[in-house]
Formats: sequence, structure tokens, C-alpha cells
Amino acid sequence: MKTSTNVASPWLLAALIGTYAVQGQAEIVQTTLKNGLKVIVQEDHRAPVVVSQFWYRAGSLDEVNGKTGVAHVLEHMMFKGTKKVPAGQFSRQVAAAGGKENAFTSKDYTCYFQQLEKSRLPLSFKLEADRMANLQITDAEFAKEIEVVKEERRWRTEDKPQSRVNEQFEALMYRAHPYGRPVVGFMNDLENMTTDDAREWYRTWYAPNNATIVVVGDVKAQEVFALAEKSFGKLAAKPLPARKPQAEPVQLGERRAIVKAPAKLPYFVMGFHTPVLKNGQGYSEQDWEPYALEVLSSILSGNDAARLNQKLVREQAVALEIDTGYDSTNRGQTSTFEVAASPSDGVTQEALQKAIWAQIDEVKNNGVTAAELHRVKAAVIAADVYKRDSVFYQAMQIGQLETMHYPLSLLQNNAAKVQAVTSEQVQAVAKKYLLPEQMTLVSLDPQPMTADQKPAGRPHQH
Repeated sequence: MKTSTNVASPWLLAALIGTYAVQGQAEIVQTTLKNGLKVIVQEDHRAPVVVSQFWYRAGSLDEVNGKTGVAHVLEHMMFKGTKKVPAGQFSRQVAAAGGKENAFTSKDYTCYFQQLEKSRLPLSFKLEADRMANLQITDAEFAKEIEVVKEERRWRTEDKPQSRVNEQFEALMYRAHPYGRPVVGFMNDLENMTTDDAREWYRTWYAPNNATIVVVGDVKAQEVFALAEKSFGKLAAKPLPARKPQAEPVQLGERRAIVKAPAKLPYFVMGFHTPVLKNGQGYSEQDWEPYALEVLSSILSGNDAARLNQKLVREQAVALEIDTGYDSTNRGQTSTFEVAASPSDGVTQEALQKAIWAQIDEVKNNGVTAAELHRVKAAVIAADVYKRDSVFYQAMQIGQLETMHYPLSLLQNNAAKVQAVTSEQVQAVAKKYLLPEQMTLVSLDPQPMTADQKPAGRPHQH
């Protein structure tokens, strides 16, 4: 997130919280059809547009060894047609209506979306209901699309040294949990994937009782519910496989790996296992550690005034770039606190890592200042406010929380939870989770780049 380097005043922080609270009061209403399909609507009448998102609780988290990437492959196949809508016609019909559409797959879910003029919402529902139940996965279309996915893997991962490091980092971080597998899949699995693998995934997970529709825009909620019943009500629910808990065993010592790849600059990622907010029946309003970890991440990095950027990039000049990352919510119920960096010319990776540890130890020993807390809290809350300016991101926040089994009340409560974080709590999570013996570190050892070196893959748009 981008924020001012000036320390936020208490007045500004209060104003942002007030703005967030007012915007957060927009009513979210929902219903569940008899077949289990959940429909959630938030009315926003500022412009005559509507965003419709169709979320399936199925991502790489649900895959098994030997079939990694199948969730993402099926996302591609969802554009390959039904009896009523031949391959390619889905996107053409949305474009002809003046709309935009796309899809994405993550570890936790798969989402399909359209943004249209409000009167064209029935077209979105008609098309999505058709492919939810009637997708045709032919051998010919699969054979073409699996090659596209392999190209995408080459482009996004194998051609990019930092992506190779990140993939190795996740594999080393997670020895048992499926978060250690790449969403795009391993190349060997893609090479051996069959049409039946895609059909099995579709039959297993693409059902109304495993889906949520989120609609945000210039609509009436009751009219959307009626349209959903008309479009999806006749679709049959399916028995869903039991999802067993998949807990990562406790890490018993430091882990390191080196990736050798052609690259211009060295790079490394260091990370630590951390908790997330409990979801489902385990959710608790008293859980504060994930919020403290969010604040810690923003204090260390995220803008020019953050500690790592200020000290290591600007003052000491030992890092060209540095960033931290932490996600407080997910369906898999585990997360990592990460620091990624590239050392400056003439600075070793070991020297930069030592400098990072010095900054972490400073937080452990002395906590953080009131000024830092004000700045970070204002930035976090401002980011939430800005997201609410977009109907698309309003829908995204709702869809993510619902699909990951979190209460939608988090949309209103997040600002207050961040505001309540103290210096002592930030210090406590740093001491508890950022431990040398619990570190996983993957480094890039840059290899020479030849002048005639060409990318192995090409970018893709469906």
C-alpha cells in the first residue's frame, strides 16, 4: 500500500475511522436457495453498474498430489462452452453487452466475475447458471487449453527467477500442508493431466451448494434474489467430499535452500510460520495476534517511512528493495510472515539478512513508537476506505470472507481491531514468531544471462 511518509495525526486517524464506519454501514443482505446456493447483495446506487461474482469453494488447497493445477485448468475450461453457448461465445456475449469479465484461481477458491450495465445482470446469471451445470469438457478443447496453461506456467514462474525462489520457498515452508503446492501446478502434473481429471474436478466441486454469488451495484436486493431463484433454483445440489483438517507439523529447526537461475540481481525470501484468524466455529472476537502481525508487517515495510525501507534502503543503503508480507485470513488456517529483499551492489545477502535481523531485534527489545502506530493504523484504515470506493472490491471482500468461512462482520470490525493494537502486542508477536530457529530462507544465486536468452513462455488472456 502507498501512504504518505508523514506521521498521521490523531485527527486524521479519527476522520478515517469515521469515514470507514459510515461506509461500512451499507447493508449487506443475503439468502440461501433450497439447493444450497448462497446469494449476497450489497446495494450501491452511485452509478448504473453492477458487479456479479461467482465464488466456488475450491482451489489448490483441495487438490491431491499428482493433479496439482487442476483447479486452475478447470477455470480455463469454464470458457470452453456448453451446448447453448459454444466455446468463445461466453466472453463475446459479455463484450457485446458492453461488459468486462474474467476469472482467477487461488489456493482457497475460484472466482468468475462480470461487470455490466445494471440492466444486463440477467445475462450474467443466465451464462453462469448454464456453465455451472452444463459445461462441455471435450478432449479437443482440453488438449489446446492445457498447452496454454503450460505456457502460463513458463511465463509466470520458469521465466522469472524471483518466482522460482517464491515457489521453492513455499515448498520448503510447507512439508505437509497443501499451501506448499503452486496454484498453477507442477509442470510434470500438467504434462500428465487428462480430460478426465478436469471432468472429475468439475463434477466434484462445481455445484450450487459449493458456491456463493455476490452482487454489488445499482440493484434491488429482492430483485436479485428473485433472479437467482429463476436462474439457479432448478440446479441440483451435490454431495460434497469431506474436507479433512490439514495442519502443518511444527517446524523443528531452520531451513535453507538456494535456487540457481539466470538473473541480474540476487534476491532472497525469509519467512516464519504464523497464525491466522480462526474461521468457522473457531472464530473469536478476542483473537488479536493476527491484527498485531498485520501492524508489524506495515511498520517494517510498505512505504518510505517504514523501518526497513527507511533504515536499510535509504540510510544504510544495504538493500535495493525490501518488502514484508502477511495474510491474516485464509481457508487453510495457516500463514507465513515473509521478508523479501535484494541487496545493494557490493552487499552480500548475508550482510543484508544480518541488518534485517537487527531491525527485528529492535522491535523485540523496544517495541514500536506511538507515531509509528498512528501512521500504520491510518494507512491500513485508508486502504479499506479506498477499496470501498470500488464496487468490484466491495464484492471481492464479501466473497473472500464468505468463501473462507469468516463472518461478514469483519468488514465493519477490522478498523476497530487494528486501532486497538498496542506496541506491547506488536512486540509480543515479534518475540513469539520471528525466531531464527524457526526461519525458512530461500536465496537466489544469480547465474550469467546470455544475450540471446529468450523467454520460455508467453503471457495469456482467455
